[in-house]
Amino acid sequence: MTRTITISPLTRIEGHASIAINLDDDGNVKDSKVHFQSLRGFEKFVEGKPAEELPRIVNRICGICPWHHHLASNKAVDKCFGVTPPPAGQKLRELMQTIAHAEDKLLHFFFLAAADFVIGPDSDYAVRNVIGVVKANPDLAKKVVQMRFKAKMILEKFSGKAIHPVAGVTGGFAKPLTEKDRKEMLVEMQEILDFALFTMDFAKKEVFAKYLDTIQVLGVINTGFMGTVDDNGAMNLYDGKIRLMKPDGTYTDFDVTDYTDYIGEQVVPWSYGKFPYARSWGEGFSMDLDAPKGIYRSNCLARINVTDHMSTPYAQAELEEFREKFGRPAQATLLYHWARLIEEVYACEHAIALLNDPEITDPNVRAVAEPRAGRGVGCVEAPRGTLIHDYSTDENGLITRANMIVGTTHNLGPINMSVDQAAKLLIKNGEVDEGTLNKIEMAVRAYDP
Repeated sequence: MTRTITISPLTRIEGHASIAINLDDDGNVKDSKVHFQSLRGFEKFVEGKPAEELPRIVNRICGICPWHHHLASNKAVDKCFGVTPPPAGQKLRELMQTIAHAEDKLLHFFFLAAADFVIGPDSDYAVRNVIGVVKANPDLAKKVVQMRFKAKMILEKFSGKAIHPVAGVTGGFAKPLTEKDRKEMLVEMQEILDFALFTMDFAKKEVFAKYLDTIQVLGVINTGFMGTVDDNGAMNLYDGKIRLMKPDGTYTDFDVTDYTDYIGEQVVPWSYGKFPYARSWGEGFSMDLDAPKGIYRSNCLARINVTDHMSTPYAQAELEEFREKFGRPAQATLLYHWARLIEEVYACEHAIALLNDPEITDPNVRAVAEPRAGRGVGCVEAPRGTLIHDYSTDENGLITRANMIVGTTHNLGPINMSVDQAAKLLIKNGEVDEGTLNKIEMAVRAYDP
């Protein structure tokens, strides 16, 4: 008899979701669906608001990555009003965003993902959690908490708020960086970089090496990828051109203003989230595992795949090692964890490079802006993927239309595909246990949705 296995809630993710696995008469997987039921509604209820208020509103979309929504929104409003922030204002925005990346990746790897590897995917769920990780390695857990706290406090001390920030303003940044603050930040970011390098080494030796067989098979799908690169093809988390890569590694670069020529958004009946797909490939949208159409992925593995090189030395060395082991583009879903730690190293190094830029303490951090009718598309790389805010304003600077593609939504199709692949790999003849269901969840957790 056919039956449905429901995993609800889907645990250790930064949000709410469930999985429905439908079995056929023989107890094998017919299909699987991941249900995301978080209706935000921001695109509609910001209509009529003064555009300059949006960066303070849309950062409520996500309490984990508010800085990225804040800054993508600021960039969109700048373009609506036709204003260009001075270089120091741009660099302070980028500094805040980069530090926010650094603390976010520690959160996911240690608090959400680590239990599957440190405690084990088949272990009792009562201990397969962050508390279990703390008990297994209390000294490391203490250091993780200290480093995350340190990064959060850098943001809060300088900008006033670590969560739901207001420091980015139309035309630039709310305050300049003093030399005293710059020196203090440098010391703290160097300490976080040292820990990022330790984490990278620890993960490669104590985590990834033990699970390479699982990494090579669980949730593996064949897709394209998308991320932001600079004019030299190096990774850039704050600004640049969008690179859309096909599964065979060929790619097209485009300006984010033209994103609707390259990306479409599909609606499916089992999810409130829109499913983006590669419109420019001209093949439509399908999540069929054997013949997917228009499917690409975002987030850290995608950025690692699309970038030609890293602009910082430690991250570049890690990228070279990663490529030697897994090629380009790497398709294994659980490699998101490895890629995430490479980005952690990069974020720390890049923050230090920004702090050593003499221009960053220039007191001229904001240009004058006046409301006007216009359209602006702002984009940054959020931890969970390429984040796009697209606004139109009337002559009074009020929002008439808004479209937002949040980082996670790029991966909604791939997440469904990875879950379907994992379920079909693991469930045979109706035999299911707790460890099997957790491994299916791991295929979602890798994307950090």
